[in-house]
Amino acid sequence: MADVLIALGGNVGDVRATFRKAIANICGMTQAALRARSSDYATPPWGEENQDRFINACIEIETGLDPHALLFTLHKIEKKFGRDRTKETRWGPRTLDLDLIAYDDVKLDKPELTLPHPRLFQRAFVLVPLVEIAPERVIAGHTVKEALAQLSTDGIERLPDLP
Repeated sequence: MADVLIALGGNVGDVRATFRKAIANICGMTQAALRARSSDYATPPWGEENQDRFINACIEIETGLDPHALLFTLHKIEKKFGRDRTKETRWGPRTLDLDLIAYDDVKLDKPELTLPHPRLFQRAFVLVPLVEIAPERVIAGHTVKEALAQLSTDGIERLPDLP
């Protein structure tokens, strides 16, 4: 079984409800155990800044799927919740974005999948929720907590827990 970190994001529709359902789908479709779930965070848009704020969170799961099968399943779940990667603007609005951040200590550099996620250490909107659930996790030689200390967290706001 692999220890996997996944980032969730979205800014279209009821994102927090989508997260709840998507996490259930992830666990069901990958036969994974949910090990941890961060709080939800409102975050400024990244890349394409002229759009609504995003909501971001991270989860840690344990799964027996290999990285490529897991990525395929995550893309299938995104599509189920209305994402069409072929018709969207890069870093633009979306109902659901599921990013495979780390899969054990696996290092991959393929056109369809790079592990760990190549832009992880540039993205406070991923590191803030990730530090909540895995602060000491070492990814590419850095703990999540050390990586976050290098970035500004301006504009990132923890949202209250849902009932």
